[in-house]
Amino acid sequence: MITAASDATRGLVPKAPSSVACAHCGLPVAPGEVEVDAASFCCEGCRSVYAIVQGSGLAGYYAYRDESDARPVATKTIGRKYQELDDAEFQRQHCTTAEGRRSVELLLEGVHCSACVWLVERLGRVVPGVIGSRLDLSRNVVTLTWDPERVQLSALARGLDSLGYAAHPLSATGASLATTRERALLLRLGIAGAAAGNVMLMAFALYGGAFSGMEAQYQALFRWASLAIATPTVFWAGSVFLRGAWAALRTRTAHMDVPVAVGILAGYLGGAVNTIRGQGEIYFDSLCTLIFLLLVGRYLQQTHQRRSRSESELLLSVAPQTATVIESGTERAVPAAGVQPLTLVRVRAGERIPVDGVVSRGVGSVDTSVLTGEPLPQSVQTSDRVYAGTSCEAGELWIRTESAGASTRLGRLMATVETTQRERAPIVRLADRVAGYFVWAILALAALTLLFWLRLDPRHAIDHTVALLVVTCPCALGMATPLAISVALGRASKTGVLFKNGEYVEALAQPGVMIFDKTGTLTAGQPELLAWYGDDEAKQLLRAIEATSTHPLARSVQRAFPENDLAVSGLEELSRGGLRALVNGEQVLVGSQGVVAGELGNLPDWAESFITEQAEKRRTTILLARGGSIVAAAAFGDALRPDTKQALSELRALGFRFEILSGDDQRVVDAVAQDVGIATTAALGRQSPEAKLQHVSLLRAKGERVIMVGDGVNDAGAMAAATVGLAVHGGAEAALGSADVFTTRSGLSVVVDAVVGSRRTLSVIRHGIIISLGYNALGIVLAASGVLSPLVAAIMMPLSSISVVTLALRGRSFQRNDLS
Repeated sequence: MITAASDATRGLVPKAPSSVACAHCGLPVAPGEVEVDAASFCCEGCRSVYAIVQGSGLAGYYAYRDESDARPVATKTIGRKYQELDDAEFQRQHCTTAEGRRSVELLLEGVHCSACVWLVERLGRVVPGVIGSRLDLSRNVVTLTWDPERVQLSALARGLDSLGYAAHPLSATGASLATTRERALLLRLGIAGAAAGNVMLMAFALYGGAFSGMEAQYQALFRWASLAIATPTVFWAGSVFLRGAWAALRTRTAHMDVPVAVGILAGYLGGAVNTIRGQGEIYFDSLCTLIFLLLVGRYLQQTHQRRSRSESELLLSVAPQTATVIESGTERAVPAAGVQPLTLVRVRAGERIPVDGVVSRGVGSVDTSVLTGEPLPQSVQTSDRVYAGTSCEAGELWIRTESAGASTRLGRLMATVETTQRERAPIVRLADRVAGYFVWAILALAALTLLFWLRLDPRHAIDHTVALLVVTCPCALGMATPLAISVALGRASKTGVLFKNGEYVEALAQPGVMIFDKTGTLTAGQPELLAWYGDDEAKQLLRAIEATSTHPLARSVQRAFPENDLAVSGLEELSRGGLRALVNGEQVLVGSQGVVAGELGNLPDWAESFITEQAEKRRTTILLARGGSIVAAAAFGDALRPDTKQALSELRALGFRFEILSGDDQRVVDAVAQDVGIATTAALGRQSPEAKLQHVSLLRAKGERVIMVGDGVNDAGAMAAATVGLAVHGGAEAALGSADVFTTRSGLSVVVDAVVGSRRTLSVIRHGIIISLGYNALGIVLAASGVLSPLVAAIMMPLSSISVVTLALRGRSFQRNDLS
């Protein structure tokens, strides 16, 4: 008997998520894939990796994974041979050789927790010949050492890939340079800390001598020794603040380094003059402590920042590194960037297209969502143009190359992303805005103090003025933002929100225009079975014939219907798309309207009606025929994420306005906009990556604060141009590279968490600034009245810093229990 369901709400889909977790990655297992008496897996990749882990005696990985409390991450194995890593030129550029051993650094995909470190560092159990494997979790970079006489580098890369960690050559660009800067800052921090400790010890002796007396030669020794230690501390360790202040003055911009530099230089010069004179106060202990504490705050903030990749690293993440070229009838793998125009490139099902070009031979299905946002794959055939970075989902293509590497559309887009990021105006932090007023107020008060004491007692005028400048040097004010941001970044990462830079915490806290990509952001980003017409027996036939296909629609069927044991033989993939096979001895045909009509002739009225109804909703329909008669139909589309409506409602209450920019058809975009309560006038379809970038740039030019939320390469340019670019979980690597914030939890509720946590952090920063200004106000009163001694200044400075540190540590910011 035929049953009908015009939509998922009256049919069968989407099914409730399975409660069974994958034995390897921990993600939910589809109902049809659950094993009753054995381990269950969400995909074949996890099944394969699990077998290798267990077979290599590395089952302890799963215990470490569970202890780490890491969020489940899908396992991705590429299955490449990595032959290009054995090339002599590659090893000359990337490898080092010493004592018969070779070493190389590789960038790994899929690293997400400390258990990954444990597994990667035991690569030698999987691949004999490995001497050492060390993984830097902060950079996702593994350092491999091996014996070239026993094993090739390609074998090591294949071993890593078999464990779910695809390997890429590491380019020494922005990330490496950032690491060098961090090490240099750490060296400054160590020198400043040592100097502060030694000068403080001598200051204690001087303070004791002030009460009980000290011989003049020892007093002079301690003063000159303090000057000698403070000099390199101020002009080398503290030079980052002096250079920052000079740059701010040259560009006439407000920056916290200006009042810091004024206080440091005033205290140093005043102390140096008094040391030479042999009388008066010196503040070298306070200065060295100040520099040390400020460097601590700056270092903590830098260690939590995730830096953008360079153009080459972005391109590497999305486009394949190698291409299979056909020359004189033979195939060979070559670097994708070096493929010459007119070269014939072969791309098999499941591979990414490495070049821009025209299909010379073959028929296939290409997933273009990474560039266009279209959720469903597009059919391509001879003479159709294809682009680097897109994926061949089905079929096999021979492509005549037009451009490769940086000359492809993807390469040009990545270059635009980098240019836009460089040209984007920096975000002015709250503390820097306060500093703009603070520095002028302090200079004015210092001038008044100098004039007052010149009239009252000229001998102490300079000392009291210097004391005011030193005690008002904004140590706590300078630490309020970096400490609060540092704590917030650490807590945010535990809730699934990662910020590349602390300044975006402040920026995200402010309301503005929030622009969403549709596919993969508001929606799930993959086709799902949304409507069905047919009986249960037809479901089993469709599930059986689609069981081994990797086509996105086939995967939707595999998720929707449970696996069965129907016998399938003679499976044939039709040239125009579709499948034909014998299922339990009966002829079964599956395909689009055109394929099935071409094979069987006219369609029945119910099928025509079903197709028309689903076409109005912009859904893709396939038909199933058995024994020459059409008996069922299925419609597929991109469903909304479960939490989309609730998240938008909460964001709207937080003061945001919404727009949609999508590469999908305008009618589909309008339907989604109406469904989530966004005006269709603010929902634009058929937007190319370049058009999205232009739209965001125009809004920024009008003074709008723009938050761009997306997941694909087609959103990367718009993200780079926005005030804040936010990439949702599952996005393309290029989107992550150009985003300022990205999430490790699926859905849009995490975007709400990011905004709420950012606002709480901004509140902590404001309270820290108020406390700092309160201490400064007290210091001004004491210094201007002439009762501030070096001992009191030495007590007040750490006391104010401790107050700010305590506030930052106790602030709620991104507390998981409050946000989830």
